[in-house]
Amino acid sequence: MLKYCDTAYTKSLMSDELQRFIFDHTAVRGNMVQLSQTFDNALQHHEYPSIIRQLLGELMAASALLAATLKIAGGALILQIQGRGMIQLLVVECSMNQDSQSLNMRATAKLSEKSLSTDLENYSLNELIGEGHFVIILDPKDGGQAYQGVVPVEGESIAEILQNYMQRSEQIDTLIWLECNNHNAAGMLLQKLPETLTQDLDAWDRLGHLASTVQADELLNTQPERLLYQLFHQETVRVFGPQAIIFNCSCSIYSVGNMLKMLGHEELESILQEQTNVEVNCDFCNKKYRFDAVDVEQLFIPNVVISDNPYKH
Repeated sequence: MLKYCDTAYTKSLMSDELQRFIFDHTAVRGNMVQLSQTFDNALQHHEYPSIIRQLLGELMAASALLAATLKIAGGALILQIQGRGMIQLLVVECSMNQDSQSLNMRATAKLSEKSLSTDLENYSLNELIGEGHFVIILDPKDGGQAYQGVVPVEGESIAEILQNYMQRSEQIDTLIWLECNNHNAAGMLLQKLPETLTQDLDAWDRLGHLASTVQADELLNTQPERLLYQLFHQETVRVFGPQAIIFNCSCSIYSVGNMLKMLGHEELESILQEQTNVEVNCDFCNKKYRFDAVDVEQLFIPNVVISDNPYKH
């Protein structure tokens, strides 16, 4: 049975949304996510191989699932897989849009030169990553101290890597299911909370068993409420209102300028001696930023902010 927790709950017509739910009288909560337009928008500027699109899609779904379990109001959750193989970096950033209360998401990947001449579909995830690390960053975006957790990559899938991280680093029992078919991405998470004596102590094993019966096609294409009923119709599931997810890149002329300042005036001058402009492409949305000699000089003048001139940048 499904119970709608929000009195103002209305069924969303959005294809990209996060659905939170809890099981009454248990210490188990869950989240479900489906991404379509967000997935397409995030990767439309990149020509990644199919397997890389799949892995980024799964990581995008995972970021929404984990963000729903954390307090990131005004901040961002960043998931990274760093490798020394053909995959050098997979990055997804998920942040809260304070105006609309939606989740903003962007993603990118960095591959080795060898990957350009290799059929990556014939390799396992561990072979693609090589020796690698999984990194989770909570950035408050308010000048406060960011939290960073780094662990070796352990697992044969994105879901296993995340489950192992949550168990070993956060000591939280977590089950995750992720799917991506190169057009849509989806995921489901169950998490065990601290128990009390009055709660159903067998619930974690029972609910985990029921959730494990989900099929890839169901996770990708079935509406969350319907899928919750199919999987847990013998349980009492309390459902919260859905949260929208959209692609949004936070890059700006200001942030790129600050990055260039870190290179130093001398380094930027040497670049300008070889070429007319200092050019930077955003790895996430592929937007191009160009800084000429005047712009570079302004970077190092106190209290001067370069505006985003559409005719110049």
